[in-house]
Amino acid sequence: EVQLVESGGGTVKPGGSLRLSCQASGYSTSGSYCMGWFRQAPGKEREGVASIDKNGKTDYADSVKGRFTISRDNAPNRWHLQMNTLTAEDTGIYYCATDSSLIARGGCRVGAEFLGTWGQGTQVTVS
Repeated sequence: EVQLVESGGGTVKPGGSLRLSCQASGYSTSGSYCMGWFRQAPGKEREGVASIDKNGKTDYADSVKGRFTISRDNAPNRWHLQMNTLTAEDTGIYYCATDSSLIARGGCRVGAEFLGTWGQGTQVTVS
């Protein structure tokens, strides 16, 4: 069974940093086309935060550009989100996801609809 598990969430003061990780099990992500991070703030819709394709090309939401960095490890099937200079507006549940069909649906990008595998989410609170 394919699973994604997020880790690294927590509570941090404004201006602080957190590093989220997403661990995939049940399959190898070395061939996965697109990996992404999403978040959902209380009372708001889920939004894309960052994406990275298998060639390392990244894309970010305007609200996090210059503060967040997405990266991936092909072995052992992990990718990360380094979050710096956090603000209260970054509070929410953060999800990781992967999708190999985006290569045929407009490409890997932060605004894409991910139809692949999703993690359960990890809470990030900036307060």
